[in-house]
Amino acid sequence: MIVLGIESSCDETGIALFDSDRGLLSHTLHSQIELHADYGGVVPELASRDHIRYLVPLIEQALQRAAIDKTMLHGVAYTAGPGLIGALMSGASVGRALAWALSIPAVEVHHMEGHLLAPMLEENPPQFPFVALLVSGGHTLLSHVKGIGQYELLGQSLDDAVGEAFDKTAKLLGLGYPGGPALAAMAEKGEHGRYKFPRPMVDRPGLDFSFSGLKTFALNTMQNAASAGELSWQDKTDISLAFEEAVVDTLKIKCRRALEQQQCQRLVVAGGVGANKRLRSTLAEMVGQLGGELYFPAIEFCTDNGAMIAQAGCLRLMAGESQPLEIDARARWSMQDLKAI
Repeated sequence: MIVLGIESSCDETGIALFDSDRGLLSHTLHSQIELHADYGGVVPELASRDHIRYLVPLIEQALQRAAIDKTMLHGVAYTAGPGLIGALMSGASVGRALAWALSIPAVEVHHMEGHLLAPMLEENPPQFPFVALLVSGGHTLLSHVKGIGQYELLGQSLDDAVGEAFDKTAKLLGLGYPGGPALAAMAEKGEHGRYKFPRPMVDRPGLDFSFSGLKTFALNTMQNAASAGELSWQDKTDISLAFEEAVVDTLKIKCRRALEQQQCQRLVVAGGVGANKRLRSTLAEMVGQLGGELYFPAIEFCTDNGAMIAQAGCLRLMAGESQPLEIDARARWSMQDLKAI
C-alpha cells in the first residue's frame, strides 16, 4: 500500500510517500522559521496561509522524487490534530479533496501518534511494549505503549511543555527564534557548576512534569547576575547550561521511574526536543545502566514531518480505518481517544 502523508499542524509543511512493503519512498519539508522569526513565535494566520502556498508544490515534488504518479496512490493520511486549527484545516482539506478526487480512502492521523511511531521508520524499530517520552514545543508526556492505539498516559506537563520552556527562556536571554536550538548551542559553551537550577517535581511521587518554574528561576538568576550591569556572554552561556541540565536531569529521573514502575526495558523518545544532544547522551547512559534499550527517530524526523504521518496513516489504513468526506480537525485531541489496531 502506497500512502501520501500530509503534516501541517503548526509551522512546518511536511509531505511524504510511504510504502507498506518498501518503507519510506520520499519526503519533502518546508519550514516557516524565517516567516515567524520577526514575531518571536508562530503567528497562526500566517502559518495557515503559508501551508496553503506550499502544500500542492510539495506534494508534486514528493511524487516526482519517488517516481510515483498520483494514480498509483492507495490512500491519503493527514494530520487532524492536535495543533493550530487553521493550519490543520489547510492540510486536511487538501488531503481529503485529493483522496476524493482519486476515489481512494483517507485517514486522519493524531499528530502525537505520528511522533510516537516515528522511531519505527528506522532500520532497528522498537518492539512493543515500551515506555515513550514525547517532548516537543507543545507536548511533554510519558506513555506506556502496548501496541498501536494502546497508550496508557503515565504523566504529563502540568504547565509549560519542555520545548515551550526552552523557547521562553531563550527569549529572556535574547537568543532569538527558534529558541530551543539556540539555547542548546549556548549551553555547549557554558561552565558547569556556576549556577544550580532546581529539578522540579522529582522529590514527589508520580510522573507529571512542571517546567514553568524553571523559566521564573532563570529570570531571577538573570536579574541577580545583571545587578552590576548587563548580562555578559559568559553569563548567558552558563545560565543556558544550568537550565538545560535541569531539564534533562528532570526528564531522566522521570523516565527511569517510568521504566521501573512499568518493569519495561525499552524507552522511545520522540518529538522536536528529542534532537537535543545532552538529552540523547544522558538518556543513553541511564538506559545503559538499566540494561535496557533506547530508541530515537533520525534527527530529521524528530521535528514535525510528513514521514511520520504517512507511516502512521498507512498502518491505520491497512487496519481498515478511513474517514468520511467530513473533516474533523481538532485543536485538542487526547491520544486515549484513539482506536487500538
